[in-house]
Amino acid sequence: MSIRERLDIWLDQRWVTSLVIGVIIFNAILLGMETSPRLMSMAGGLIVSLDKACLAFFVVEILLKLFARGGRFFKNGWNIFDMVIVGAALVPGSQTMSVLRALRILRVLRVISVAPSLRRVVEGFVTALPGMGSVFVLMAIIFYIGSVIATKLFAASFPEWFGSLPQSGYTLFQIMTLESWSMGIVRPVMEVYPYAWAFFVPFIMVTTFAVVNLLVGLIVNSMQDAHQQEAGAVTDAYRDEVLTRLVAIEEQLKNKPPS
Repeated sequence: MSIRERLDIWLDQRWVTSLVIGVIIFNAILLGMETSPRLMSMAGGLIVSLDKACLAFFVVEILLKLFARGGRFFKNGWNIFDMVIVGAALVPGSQTMSVLRALRILRVLRVISVAPSLRRVVEGFVTALPGMGSVFVLMAIIFYIGSVIATKLFAASFPEWFGSLPQSGYTLFQIMTLESWSMGIVRPVMEVYPYAWAFFVPFIMVTTFAVVNLLVGLIVNSMQDAHQQEAGAVTDAYRDEVLTRLVAIEEQLKNKPPS
């Protein structure tokens, strides 16, 4: 077995994965501590040094994976995801690049690529995006129709909420989230337009309880499909391993000299 193969097996060991997750969480705590002026005044040098040590650890991990897996490294989207996040942290931070320095917190997202359960959630979400696009288009149509109606009906008395299409759209979005929708918006509107409930209640029923739950259903179905595919892949791999061992045993029995 070559050094690359041994290193590849070593990188996939459970304790190595646990170590990487631990460093990611520790680094996230350090980045949070850097936002505290009090902590930075007390131990700023130590915090920055530990942060640089964590970054060096991530760089070494990426380099080891590149050496062990070669071209296979770039066939895995999660490896590219890790490289981009770590690479962004290597960009020198200056006044003009302060945004990139703030994006160092994105290193916390690396825990997604390391933890299989979190990867399954993200993969399910990504798989659901095409179906979600159709739902978003449907919601955009509903919001456009609702905004036009609300602007026509309520703009004269409530211009701050329904004075234009963008204002009406934002107000309807707040109503969809059920944030202060009744006492904050709908009831004041009903004091002037008593039958306004005939517009707002169906809008909430369609958007909040129908379309949003449709999005949730799409994501859940995609996550279940991703889990089933992963379980099927594990089963196939186990079956292939068993078949390989059976073939090896059969060969040994054939080659065994008669006693």
